[in-house]
Amino acid sequence: MQEEIRHLEREVDKLKQERKATKKHITIAELPEDERFSRLSTQSKYLIDTIKMIAYRAETAMSNLLRERMSHPDEARSLFRAIYNAEGDILPDPEAGTLTIRLHQLANHMSSESIRYLCEELIPVFTRTRFNRNSISGHKFAPGLRIGIITNSTRSRGL
Repeated sequence: MQEEIRHLEREVDKLKQERKATKKHITIAELPEDERFSRLSTQSKYLIDTIKMIAYRAETAMSNLLRERMSHPDEARSLFRAIYNAEGDILPDPEAGTLTIRLHQLANHMSSESIRYLCEELIPVFTRTRFNRNSISGHKFAPGLRIGIITNSTRSRGL
């Protein structure tokens, strides 16, 4: 048994030495050809930049809505960062034509109340929005949208 332990300890020491000798950073030229990063095409870059710009503008508009209700208006964007990192559920129901988004309880009550206010302001906007279903003449109204905050007590009931 002692001999086996010594053998395993020598093997561990050998592996540690190999790990120390391994480079922590490599250049792109050192990567195998099939694992190298490819540069985005100009059109792809423009599309990604456009999406980023639209997302930033949407976040700015929502921040401006929230600032009216927050006691510390400069914390609106940090509240959005908390939302982006929070747990939630997206539940589409094609039969009922609804999309339910459930956000789990945020760090404090005021954050949840601010988001509840934002949801109350945004739901009418989403339900009035029109979208096209692969048809020029086939405009339909967006599906119903329900957004809710899950408190700790309701989470345990499986909502």
